[in-house]
Amino acid sequence: MKTVEKGHFVKLHYTGTFDNGEVFDTSQGCKPFEVQAGEGQVIKGFDTALMGMALNEKKTFTVKAAEAFGERDDSLKQEFSRADIPPGSDPQVGEVLMLENPQCGEIPGTVQHVDAEKVVVDLNHPLAGKDLTFSIEVLEITDQPTPSACGCGCSCG
Repeated sequence: MKTVEKGHFVKLHYTGTFDNGEVFDTSQGCKPFEVQAGEGQVIKGFDTALMGMALNEKKTFTVKAAEAFGERDDSLKQEFSRADIPPGSDPQVGEVLMLENPQCGEIPGTVQHVDAEKVVVDLNHPLAGKDLTFSIEVLEITDQPTPSACGCGCSCG
């Protein structure tokens, strides 16, 4: 029986939930998600759990924050003067903004505070500090990618 090994291309369906059962992401109702196993295309804990799975196997596992998007880092909060915000922009608490970083390209930041003088943005990944539970089902294991499969999480596009 063929099992997932490093380098295999794997099509799967997944549902990701928080500890309280709330779904944060799923491929259900979309085309299957395709990933190259062991190549760092998904979080480390997900990649590790995928290894050794067989065709049509289902598994539920929890990835601790450290193996997912890391722990929250309060030093990653950035304060901006309202004068630095582009004219016509009206950031709202909870909104995700894309900030330009010359070294890293675009970085998402979540608005945490807005007042007349400043805007405070949290640059932690929105899932940082959270343990994530995944239910997955392996649908296909191959040595070659599906033509036009991007493997980037855009399976509903």
